[in-house]
Parts: sequence; C-alpha cells; structure tokens
Amino acid sequence: MAREEEIYYGKHGTPHKYDPTFKGPIYDRGCTDIICCILLLVAIGGYVAVGIVAWTQGDPRKVIYPTDSRGQFCGQKGTPNEQKPYLFYFNIMKCASPLVLLEFQCPTTQICVKECPDRYITFLQASSIDHTATQELKYYHQFCVPEFTNLKKSAPEVLKDGECPAMLIPSKPLARRCLPAINSKKGVIMVGNATTFDDGSGKKRNVTELLEGAKKANVLLETRQVAMKIFEDYTVSWYWIIIGLVISMVVSLVFIVLLRFLAGIMIWVMIVLVILVLGYGIFHCYMEYAHLKGQTGSDVSLMELGFQTDFHVYLHLKQTWLAFMIILCIMEVIIILLLIFLRKRILIAIALIKEASRAIGHIMTSLLFPLCTFFLVCLCIAYWASTAVFLSTSNEAVYKVFNDTECQYAGTTCKPETFSTSNVTKLCPGARCLFAFYGGETAYHKYLIIFQIFNIFMFFWLANFVIALGQVTLAGAFASYYWAFKKPDDMPAFPLFSSFGRALRYHTGSLAFGSMILAIVQIIRVILEYLDHKLKASENMFAKFLLTCFKCCFWCLEKFIKFLNRNAYIMIAIYGTNFCTSARNAFSLLMRNIIRVAVLDKVTDFLFFLGKILIVGSVGILAFFFFTHRIKLIQDTAPTLNYYWVPILTVIVGSYLIAHGFFSVYAMCVDTLFLCFCEDLERNDGTPERPYYMSSALSEILLKGSLKSSKSAESQE
Repeated sequence: MAREEEIYYGKHGTPHKYDPTFKGPIYDRGCTDIICCILLLVAIGGYVAVGIVAWTQGDPRKVIYPTDSRGQFCGQKGTPNEQKPYLFYFNIMKCASPLVLLEFQCPTTQICVKECPDRYITFLQASSIDHTATQELKYYHQFCVPEFTNLKKSAPEVLKDGECPAMLIPSKPLARRCLPAINSKKGVIMVGNATTFDDGSGKKRNVTELLEGAKKANVLLETRQVAMKIFEDYTVSWYWIIIGLVISMVVSLVFIVLLRFLAGIMIWVMIVLVILVLGYGIFHCYMEYAHLKGQTGSDVSLMELGFQTDFHVYLHLKQTWLAFMIILCIMEVIIILLLIFLRKRILIAIALIKEASRAIGHIMTSLLFPLCTFFLVCLCIAYWASTAVFLSTSNEAVYKVFNDTECQYAGTTCKPETFSTSNVTKLCPGARCLFAFYGGETAYHKYLIIFQIFNIFMFFWLANFVIALGQVTLAGAFASYYWAFKKPDDMPAFPLFSSFGRALRYHTGSLAFGSMILAIVQIIRVILEYLDHKLKASENMFAKFLLTCFKCCFWCLEKFIKFLNRNAYIMIAIYGTNFCTSARNAFSLLMRNIIRVAVLDKVTDFLFFLGKILIVGSVGILAFFFFTHRIKLIQDTAPTLNYYWVPILTVIVGSYLIAHGFFSVYAMCVDTLFLCFCEDLERNDGTPERPYYMSSALSEILLKGSLKSSKSAESQE
C-alpha cells in the first residue's frame, strides 16, 4: 500500500512534509519573475506612447458628423458648416455605383446644407428668364457649391463645371443625410407625389432609380443610425441605468451578508427557487401552447416560417412554445437528478461555503475589495476604448478621381489643390477629385492595424493583471485565516492590506507572467473570430471546419489557463514562489486530490452561479417593467426610448458583473480554503502533535468522519 502511494505521489509531485514553523503565508520572500515585471513596465510605456500618438492624430468627430467632398464636417461648431448639419448629394443615383462598396463614398459631389430640398426642380427651370424663376434660383443656390456666386452664368457651363446639381428632389434627413422622401401609395413607389422626374438633362427617370441610389447610399448609414439611436437612448437613460446598477450592488451586498449568517438556508432557497421558476415556465409554455391549439396559422412550422426580423411572429406558433416546454422540462429533470445524486456533495459544498463565510466575517474588508478591482478594470476599458476610437479616426482625408465614363486614372489618389492643373483633367475631361474616405499612405497609417492589435492585447494583459492582483490579494488574506491556529487571534492585524502589499512588492512579475500568457491566448481567439467573420461567405468547408476546431481548442485552453492561474496565484500568495513553480505545485496538489476537486469545484461554482442568476434576474425584471412603462406609479418617470432593450441589457450585464465581483470573493475564499485544506491533510495527521488547522465542522464533513480521533485547531482552543 505504501509502495502504491509512493508511486502515485511520484507522478504528481511530492507532498509537503510536516513543518512546525509553517504558519501560513511566508513573510520572508523575494521578488519573483523580475524579467516579466520589466517587460510589463516597458509594454505600459509603449501603450502610453501609442495612446498619445492616437490622441494627437485622431479626431472622433469623423465618427459623429457627416463629411462633405472636401473632408469638412457638417454641423460642427466653430466651422463654416456650423449652421449646415445635413449632407446633400448632387446626384443620388450615382450612389448605385459599385464604387460605393469599394471606396465607401458616392462618386458625386457632396456639400453641407442647412435643410434638405422639399420640391422637384431642375437647374434649367430655376435659371429660366421668367419672373417666378428668380425666387427659385435663389432657393436653388443654397444647394450649389459655396464658390458659386455668378448667378448670370449659363446653365450648361454651371452644370459642366459641377457647381450646382442638375436637379433637386424632395428629401428628408436620415442620419444627417438628405435622402429621397420615398413613400408607397397603393403599392406604387413615389417620391413626393410623383413616380417620374426630370433628371435635369431633359430625360424622364423612374423613381426606382432613386431608390437604388438611396439603398447604396444607406449601406453604412443603417448601422450608424442604429448606433446614434443607441447613443441617444444612453443620453436619456444613463441616470436610471446607474440607479439600476446601484440597486444591484445593494442587493448583492445584502445577499452576501445573508450568506454570511444563513449560508445553508440561502443555498437551499436558491435551489428551490430555480426549481419553482422552471416549473412555472413549463406551466406557462403549456398554457400558451393550449391557447394556440385552435387558432388558424399557429400550425406553421419554424422551418416553413424561416428567419423573421420581427421576433414576435414566433410567439404565435405552437411549435415555438412546444420547443420551449421541452427545453425547460429537460432542464428541470437534469437539475432534479443532479440534486438527487449530488445531495451529499452539495452538503459538502455548503459546509465549505459556511467556512468561507466565517473567514469573510473575520476579513470584512474583503467584500469591498472587488470595488477596487472593478474600478481599475473600468480604467483599463476606458483607456482601451478611447485609444481605439482615436486610432480609428486618426486617418487623413483621402481624395480619389471619380469619372462618369471610363478613365485610366479613375480610383487613383489625387490632391484637390493641384487637380485642376494636372494631366488627369486633360485626359479625362469629366473627372473630378472628390473626398473618398479617411486613410493614409504614411508608415503610421499603414501600421494602424498593428497598433489596434497592440491596443487590444494590452487591454487583455492589463485587465488580467488587475484581476490577478485581486485574486492573489484575497488568497493571501484568506490563507492567513486558515493557517491561524487560534482564529482570529493568530491572524495579522490587517491581513488584506498585508497581502496586497506583498503582492505588489514581490510578485508583480509573476502576476504579469500569468496574465500575459492568458492575454496571448485571448488575442489569438480574437484573431480567430475575425477570420471566422471573413470566411462566412466562403464556400471552403474544410477551412471553416479547421477554424472551428481551432476556436474550440483555444476556448478550452483559455478555460484551463484561467483555472491554473487562479490556483497558481494562491500558491504564490502562500509560499512566495515564482509563477512556474507555483503553477506546477498547484497542479500537482490538485491532481493528488482530484476526487475532491471534482466534488467541490464545480458544485460550488454551480451554487454561486445560481446566486448570480437570482440577483441578475430580479434586477433585470425590475428594469424591464420600468423601462417598458409597466409600473403605473412611476410610469411617467421612465424615459422614452428608441430601443428599450438598450438600458435593460446594460443593467443586466452590469448587474452580472457586480454580482460576479461580490461572489468572486466567496469563490476565491472557497478555492483558497480548499487548497489549504489539501495542504493541511498532507502536512498534518490530526494527532495532538500534528493537529489540523481546519475547523472541527469542516473536518467532520470533508473527512467524512474517517478520522474520529483526529483533532483540529478549533477543537484544541
């Protein structure tokens, strides 16, 4: 038996032997992984440099305001176009050109105007000699280029020089662009009240040609319009979103406090609530299914209906509610079976959570520490987001040659200042030099994508570093609690701050090493997602299959590294060893206790997940009823929104992050106590000479009463 145990331990490292001087986290330690610490500081310096360059070169106005053919913003304060917020296209039909998709710009002159045209009129009509046309010409003049001042200039010359549009069409502003006011009357597409119009050259054109141009002009506008509406929703609802997040913070704190004193009751209440909620869901789905049973049109299958943008359509099908009911029934059965077969393991997990509650009770400042981590992560997000915006808007205005007919110079870069005297105007008489997009041909602009990748990588690295700092700080504090023989008398005065100081002073390099490995895997996953997005339209099934395999493998790798890092940080907090040594020792310790890991790790994670869902669900339901004006007492207080789901999703995601922050304290405490428990079993045997450091309640349930004669620290007090 001893030989078998020796072979088993040999495969997964050698357990620690009894050491009477070991009292928990070692205070006499040195700096670890110094090279990684230096590398992190250098990377941060480079990150700051990239941010400074981006902030000096970028201009976020390019995202907000439309741009005319000269690259000037429409409606921007302090510019000549301050009173001209709308972008007007000289010939919207040219937006149907393939150049729109290639250059993201219509091959027609674009100017900023005060208002969109509201009538049909051609330049030939406006410049006629009769008396009524005088006012029409003045009205028409506001849609010409600013340099056009000679009203006596002949119409053919004006149109040839491209100083005025050949025609005006009734238009309406959409995302600050003047697009044809297209409507439908009895199934006939019309602009204004007409189906045809004069294009300014004496030809009659159909409204459908305008529609094609408007569609192409709207390729990028739809996304921008949705983004602007979402931005508007945030501007009117941010106050209530903050209130919702504060409520979730209070609920999370109250829940954690209750868990401190009523751990067993709270866990069982969560389990019962999940069963009841799923049971009600099954009942509701059955009632909806029975209600639709006799209605016409409800027998249509999901396959026959296909994809619909209006999701409410699916709620009128019997098959939808039947599918929901089957899914909920399967979930209900699985949970009930898990509760039946894992009831003893759940009792063990509850015992460990109770012990974690006692530890947190002696270190109450640990409940507030996630706020510090959350604040630092928010700083990382803010720096990354602002740098990304400035990088994406640091391009220069690029001008391209546009021509109605074939021209060898079409699509080439040009300069508006010298274009009129260049050879292009001689070889291509109708060519024009127009603003195409924001880009650049300098070394800085060519490597912008590299800067963006570096920006994302540094965000992952710094965010993971902040999370790692929080984990090792909490691990050190809770390890001080476990290895205190007389709790809390043998604990240091300020265990949390002492652990935080040790982590920053000695182990910045180790934290940087672990977070860098995780960041590398995460940036690879981002690149794989980008490649997957690019290959969606591809018909190469093998490439898609290979990419899916890579995505799956790196997802699993990320989960494993997170698990390994978490336990490595616990060993760093206790022993002060470098990252690789700590990771190896933690992995070996877990493998020597693999059965207990399988029992406790996933069960406690599942219980904590139920707690998060309970908090997020309650706050999310409250947000839903508030933002959809279903609470009559405060119905008039809720803001009017374009998309009510924007603040609701924000509150739900924010609530989950807040709840996760509070529960992460418990999760880290449980993981730390578990590793310390495994160490305790290997170092000590429960005899009076080598007593356990665990509490008697914890030893009774974790050791399953196998060591009745053993004694713990608590029993010897």
